[in-house]
Amino acid sequence: MPLMEWNDKLSVGVTQFDNEHKKLVAMVNELFDAVQAGRGKDALGKILDGLIAYTKTHFANEERYFQQLGYPDLAAHKAEHDALARQVLDVQQKYHSGATATLSMEVMNFLKNWLVKHIQGTDKKYGPFLNGKGIK
Repeated sequence: MPLMEWNDKLSVGVTQFDNEHKKLVAMVNELFDAVQAGRGKDALGKILDGLIAYTKTHFANEERYFQQLGYPDLAAHKAEHDALARQVLDVQQKYHSGATATLSMEVMNFLKNWLVKHIQGTDKKYGPFLNGKGIK
């Protein structure tokens, strides 16, 4: 059973970003499945690394559109992205340094809750703005 499932409440109305969000949901679920299956540290580390790398790409894609189109909440939105990046890099560093041997359900729930809250709150705000600029 996945940790989270994509649903219409998560749609921001912009195909590219909905597809990227779907991939993020799938990656969080892949990490969750690996944690549940008790996969080794190397396997978990690779999945975590991939999730972090894809998140950076996704954030950069959003921010590039915001910059190009003059999105008025760019600074606040970027600040949320930067805060998550710092938190997740801290988790990654602790995991790879051996400070924690496993990824806890606390970490998994943090990722899920942050993603849902960010998409349904902050990201939902840019959908109408981008749609108004012809981005569907």
